[in-house]
Amino acid sequence: MKAVITVVGRDTVGVVAKVSGVCSELNINIEDVTQSIMQEMFCMIMLVNLEKCNVSHDAMRARFAKAGEEMGMQVNITRQEVFDAMHRI
Repeated sequence: MKAVITVVGRDTVGVVAKVSGVCSELNINIEDVTQSIMQEMFCMIMLVNLEKCNVSHDAMRARFAKAGEEMGMQVNITRQEVFDAMHRI
């Protein structure tokens, strides 16, 4: 199963390291990533593979939310089937 992780907030040092660190902790493989800074706002989208994730979906969402709070950024994770369904409507 795949998911999309989005990260948005004021640019700061260590954002990529923090989010990829959470992926590593949870055994989530990063398959693709794009990032940019738009008028001092950091924006990143990651496509990840959840097949070997070692926690429940709720625990995973909570861990990414906590990472976002620690950085003062918004971090969301959406499973690919939910993402696809949202964009078919």
